[in-house]
Amino acid sequence: MDFELSEEQKMIASSARAIARQFGPEYWRAKEEKGEFGAEFWKVLGEAGFTGILIPERYGGAGRGTVELLIGMEELVANGCGMAGIWYLVLSEVFGALSIIRHGTEAHKQEYLPRLASGEMEFCMALTEPDAGSNTLETKTFARKTRDGWVLNGTKTLISGIDRADGVMIIARTTPKEKAPRKTHGLSLFLADLPNPAVEVSLIAKHGINYSHTCNVGINELALPEDALMPPQDGGWYSLVDTLNMERMSFATAAIGLARLAISKAVAYSKERKVFGNVPIGSYQGLQFPLAQAYAALESARLLNLKAATMFDGGAPSEEVGATANMAKLVAVENGTKAVFHAMQVFGGYGYARDYDIERWWREINLIRLAPITQEMALNYVAQHVIGMPRGY
Repeated sequence: MDFELSEEQKMIASSARAIARQFGPEYWRAKEEKGEFGAEFWKVLGEAGFTGILIPERYGGAGRGTVELLIGMEELVANGCGMAGIWYLVLSEVFGALSIIRHGTEAHKQEYLPRLASGEMEFCMALTEPDAGSNTLETKTFARKTRDGWVLNGTKTLISGIDRADGVMIIARTTPKEKAPRKTHGLSLFLADLPNPAVEVSLIAKHGINYSHTCNVGINELALPEDALMPPQDGGWYSLVDTLNMERMSFATAAIGLARLAISKAVAYSKERKVFGNVPIGSYQGLQFPLAQAYAALESARLLNLKAATMFDGGAPSEEVGATANMAKLVAVENGTKAVFHAMQVFGGYGYARDYDIERWWREINLIRLAPITQEMALNYVAQHVIGMPRGY
């Protein structure tokens, strides 16, 4: 095993740090408070090639792997962008590009990948439903086959970025659950261009990450051509798992990066702040120990997460990748949450003030406890699929 980054990976990390310094906490504080998309940031990501890291060179991308994408994401997050450092890239490069690269037809790749690589196109995924939640196999959105193609109907919720996306991957049933020979059979993936009058979008007011809107979606008689389906028909569950594994790795990266960012701010403040006498508060072990413990655990999470990405890039079975990715997310989020919490404590009352940004990162990291999968569901996965305990839900 080689733990040293390649020269190219170091360059990606360096470039990400430079971009993050250009779009630091003040920029994202303003975008969050105004509920505005970070258009300037997205433009620079496209110009620097970050929107095409995973995309093969023949379609205009860099042709690199998920390891390189995670390295870039972490440095964006940790050096000032916070959760925004992964958010837009997950929507377009993971949900869009990665899914199409691994499961789209050649026509899909030619149509979508060049625009995704340049950042010209924004993307999203319509997966979650009000009555399904984490149980994707309960998806009710249905794609009806017609002479001319497909017609989709259904309701989705908690869909981020769809209010401004140019394209979407929709998860729908093509065989009713009661007629499927097994529970994982009958889901299919469809690509659709947006906006479309058959796709109705309404914003959900939320606690944080308001530089990207999250929406309820109504799909009403959405007509798509036959080739909108990403093959195989009825086998979309197995394709979707690929995307979800990478989503988990991305959110583990976010937790690690947010913790690094909060710790760095807390350390800098603790060296300057003096309350009792002439001693900086950073010398107090009550502040040192929780941050040091969380930081050590986060280093372990990073290695586990990069292991998952290396397995993914190397073609390991999705079950093995999923086990490692879920464990990485568990460790990263548990200890990232502790790190941001204790970083806020270092600031005392100022930690609650918006101008210090810690309260925003606290709101951001708490989302990762809930999405893309709750910590409890990740524990269920590890208990059942890794250590072999019986299913309990």
